[in-house]
Formats: sequence, structure tokens, C-alpha cells
Amino acid sequence: MNDTIFDAIPKTLEAIERDTRNSGFTMPSERKTGSLLRTLASAKPGGRFLELGTGTGLSTAWLLSGMDRSSELDSVENDSGPLEIARRHLDGDRRVRFHLCDGTYFIREAEAGCYDLIFADAWPGKYNLLDETLSLLSTGGFYVIDDMLPQPNWPEGHADKADHLLEVLDEYKQLNVTRMAWATGIVVCSKTD
Repeated sequence: MNDTIFDAIPKTLEAIERDTRNSGFTMPSERKTGSLLRTLASAKPGGRFLELGTGTGLSTAWLLSGMDRSSELDSVENDSGPLEIARRHLDGDRRVRFHLCDGTYFIREAEAGCYDLIFADAWPGKYNLLDETLSLLSTGGFYVIDDMLPQPNWPEGHADKADHLLEVLDEYKQLNVTRMAWATGIVVCSKTD
């Protein structure tokens, strides 16, 4: 089995990847992560999705490719530079709403239990405000994080933060947690009743 072969990629993906490289953005999501996000999004027809950390829109494109026509995606980014790339390629899709704001603010203002999938690819929602973020998840919803295997861009001491986050997730009684030493290190959790 070759896990780098994808049955289909989002039609905007290669253009976003090119613009991401040209911009010098150093934290792009990879195709394996995106493929998993597409699969999980397709399991929630009519779903509401939250992406914390739009970046240049690579994962956004994958999420949209798995969503049906009645699904909605809120994508939050605090840096207008990368977000401009995402908007350039994806703003025409009425299912996505881009929010240029701090993820902390967005999490605190969002309605509890309203999201069927949360992809937390930023500090808010992953290393900060974890309880508040998980409260936004509906029963049966997925909470997904990546970059849990050591990354070359991790600052000193970040490995301890990642290890601690994994321990904390295992303590949540309402989460089924699966750790995958695949791609950049992905954790998929589902919220139980």
C-alpha cells in the first residue's frame, strides 16, 4: 500500500501549494492530513465544521472537498498574509466563511455543541483553551490535531508541550482518542454522550 497516492485532490490544491511555496509560508499542512480531513468531513453530511488556523487554505481545500452542499465551514486565521492566499482561491465557495481574528476570541464567542468536526491547527484550540474548544464539539463530532510528531520548526521545549497535550486528551472521559504516528502525527478524537 502506498499512502502517498490520493484518489483525487481538490481542484484548487496545486495552485494553493504553489502560492504557499512562493509566499515563504513555512507551516503548510500536508496532503496526508488533508486526505484524512476530507474523509472525516464526508462522514458528516449537512455538518458544521471549524478550522482553527487557516494558514494558506491547504486544509481548507481538503475539508471543502469532503463536505456536501449543505455543510458549512468557519475557518479562523489571525495573519492576513496567508489568509489572503486562501481567500484568493476559495472565497468563491459559499460554504466557507473566513474569519480574520484571534482564535481565542472566536472560541470564546462560538456556540457550545455546534460543530461536527474541529481541526485545531493553531495554538488556540490545541494548546490554549482546550476545554472551551471541546465544548464546541457536538456528540459524535471529531476533534483533529496534527504536528504531534517532532517537527523541524518546533521551538525549544515544544516536545514537552505536545506530550502533555496527549496526556490531557487521554484524561477526557467524553473522548475516544486515537493517536496515529502517520503524516506529521495526527490525533483523532470523537466526542461521546
